[in-house]
Amino acid sequence: MNTLIRAARPWGQALSDVTIVAGEAGGKITGVEPHDPDRAVPAGVTVVEGRGRLLLPSFSDVHVHLDSTRIGLPFREHTGGPGVWTMMMNDRQNWRNAEVPLQDRVNDTLGRMIARGTTRVRSYAQVDVDCRLERFDAVAAAKEKFAGQAAVDIIAFPQAGLLLEEGTVELMEEALKAGANVMGGIDPCTLDRDPARHLDIVFGLAEKYQVPIDIHLHEPGELGVFSTDLVLERTRSLGMQGKVTMSHAYQLGSVNEATTRRLIDAFAELDVSLASVAPSAAGQLPIPLLTEAGVRLGLGEDGQRDYWSPYGNTDMLDRTWQLAFTHGFRKDELIEHCLAIATIGGASILDPSATRLKDTAHRPGVEVGDPADLLLVDGETVASTVMDRGKDRTVIHAGRVVADQLELV
Repeated sequence: MNTLIRAARPWGQALSDVTIVAGEAGGKITGVEPHDPDRAVPAGVTVVEGRGRLLLPSFSDVHVHLDSTRIGLPFREHTGGPGVWTMMMNDRQNWRNAEVPLQDRVNDTLGRMIARGTTRVRSYAQVDVDCRLERFDAVAAAKEKFAGQAAVDIIAFPQAGLLLEEGTVELMEEALKAGANVMGGIDPCTLDRDPARHLDIVFGLAEKYQVPIDIHLHEPGELGVFSTDLVLERTRSLGMQGKVTMSHAYQLGSVNEATTRRLIDAFAELDVSLASVAPSAAGQLPIPLLTEAGVRLGLGEDGQRDYWSPYGNTDMLDRTWQLAFTHGFRKDELIEHCLAIATIGGASILDPSATRLKDTAHRPGVEVGDPADLLLVDGETVASTVMDRGKDRTVIHAGRVVADQLELV
């Protein structure tokens, strides 16, 4: 199926007519030409009216917890306490008691994400002795339900650690056998308090099932650097270059300038990527330095108004604004770069062979040969669209329109 996107502005540039083709292996952009209002439309070609809107790559949410969502439910008073274990126990005590079944919540949240422009997703699915594979199964079912509208990867995620509750490791392996395609880890020092054993399990299962790794790192300062060095050591010795992502890791830039530089260089050398949720924390690794070094950096929404946090609204454009705001960016180039991170940056985490951002001015993803995963959205410029969070959106996945002109609220 061929489609003509008529009168759109790729990355806010001149009006263009863009042709795309859908296919079983995924759609592609086949032509980008200056807009011609008199252009003849061949028979059988579907027309999508750009109406002067921006044409961007669609969003890639590479850090979302679909399995804990409360999006669409009545607002609930936050009852969590400090620390990962306390927050996890708050979730454990409440997640089954929501107003609607888990499967409905996961489906609704993923559907809202797609409608707002996200067509590439990496979601956590908590696996522990309490929920076993129940939460994984819910995310897997949503992945199948929306297979024609978004590509979803699932992380088998040991939110309660790997070593604290007997039987967790066996359940993690069951999830990998059942189709989880990323192996998760979390806070090797502060949660499991045995970093070597924790990481040996994470890397061992990843190697056994030939899947990449995503490690949640909330650990502060020098302790976080210590855990990261252990991850880097294993990445190098096991030949896992390009297959490891550090998520959160929001204090790795807090020790000193030399440590910051060393870590960035090591991430670049070993092709270790970073996933951010745009926290307000001080001490983060600087985005421009990461990009200049060639480190893949993506963005995600984390929890969606769940038992961990009241934040999240399924809109990656809103989270892009947050990334720019929390880093104090004012220049258009850097604000636009945040949008590039939220789209192409995340796509390069999901597929290391995909286009990577070269510098803070690089705006790929809407050229001939690029995947036809696209977003049309209203706005004067790219930066203004981030500031205003435009709501007139048309979403394209694999060359087909999957959401159009949703009334966003």
